[in-house]
Amino acid sequence: MPVVLSTASLPAADRGERWHHAVSRTFIPLDVQLHEDDPSPGSIVSHQLGSLRVAHVQAGPQTVTRSRRLTRDGKEFVILTLQHRGSAIKEQDGRQARIGPGDFSLSDSSRLFRKQVQSSFCFTSFHFPREALGVRDEDLRAMTATAFSGREGGAALVATYFAGLAREAAGLDPVVGRQFAATALDLLALLINERRGRFAPRAPETAAATLVRVKDHILRNLSDPDLSPPVIAAAHFMSVRYLHKLFQLEGVTVGEWIRTQRLERCRRDLLLSPALGHGVATVARRWGFVSPSHFSRAFRAAYGVTPREWQTYGLSEARQTEAAGRERPGRPARCT
Repeated sequence: MPVVLSTASLPAADRGERWHHAVSRTFIPLDVQLHEDDPSPGSIVSHQLGSLRVAHVQAGPQTVTRSRRLTRDGKEFVILTLQHRGSAIKEQDGRQARIGPGDFSLSDSSRLFRKQVQSSFCFTSFHFPREALGVRDEDLRAMTATAFSGREGGAALVATYFAGLAREAAGLDPVVGRQFAATALDLLALLINERRGRFAPRAPETAAATLVRVKDHILRNLSDPDLSPPVIAAAHFMSVRYLHKLFQLEGVTVGEWIRTQRLERCRRDLLLSPALGHGVATVARRWGFVSPSHFSRAFRAAYGVTPREWQTYGLSEARQTEAAGRERPGRPARCT
């Protein structure tokens, strides 16, 4: 359901305070200065898609500032603003840019920024946690207060996708909405990396070496249930898209490879768990499976038996193999 905040029903004298509250509630704490003696009505209609908040904003001339005082709240968000009507002057990180209709720009809430609009305006904003973007801090800092033209090149593709996402936000299923939002952030990260020259062709041997490092990182963090492609990509300063391309070299997806590694370790530990007094659920949690039922289904799909069946039959088979080895000392034990 959309959240609608409007000052249209209020007397002009009461609109300033209510508007300030609406802006800070929708985005982050901001100082708002209205430039009309009798402020025009303003409205914000917002939707939440996973970690991405989409807001359609229209109001009269004003200046919005994220001051140094306000940045002490520790909130680290990025705001992408797609301008539809009116022009804005954005300032951040020592730069100033004019954002006209059809352009979009970025702001980082962790540092001071200012936006001035001298006439009535309309824009759509996209507000999301800084860590969800998965680009280097210095790369994001280089892109704030920059006018991206939505009419040509990669920026046009990004602008078109974000605009379409905003139009359809109200009708999207929550799960589907989160996936579309994640794709939007991947596209934005791709654009930033491209502008910063981080997509020079990579030699196959370089990709192979990168894949080895990524796999090592995954194996060291298998127990983390929040391990996911965006988290892995951010840890290696790459886009999620490039991460998936690395695993395509071996014909698997990132998720499939993680699941296989977790299941193999669970299969091994299930043979030891009775002696250690650990149940199936404990073993599953140890390797990042949050839901016991999901783990059981995944285990059966991979090995044809349930985890409990594997504990019973796998342990019996291991003991039989051990006994056979004792009876025939020269014969090596069979690996499981």
